Amino acid sequence: QVQFVASGGGLVQPGGSLRLSCVGTSSIANIYAVGWYRQAPGKEREWVATITSGPDTHYYEPVKGRFTISRDNAKNTVFLQMDSLKSEDTAVYYCNTAPLPSDDWGQGTQVTVSS
Repeated sequence: QVQFVASGGGLVQPGGSLRLSCVGTSSIANIYAVGWYRQAPGKEREWVATITSGPDTHYYEPVKGRFTISRDNAKNTVFLQMDSLKSEDTAVYYCNTAPLPSDDWGQGTQVTVSS
């Protein structure tokens, strides 16, 4: 079972950008769909975006037009380009299989949007 390690988070001002990376511990080429998820303080974890092997992409409505998901199977990596960040994007971001994530959420990365 592939595990994922996310990185690239940090502190950014509203309107800024970050690019998150998520590396699989083994090949992701045979995984049909991988998703980014996030969990804000005091809230349930929520889905953010999915990319299939097509690749087709799907986005949570509040991030549509601001976030872009991509994948590089050769590098076992999924990316999330986040632009026009808002304070409500503050959360720990994870990636996992989609639409049914595994129980092992691996390592997330903290994104804080604040002035």
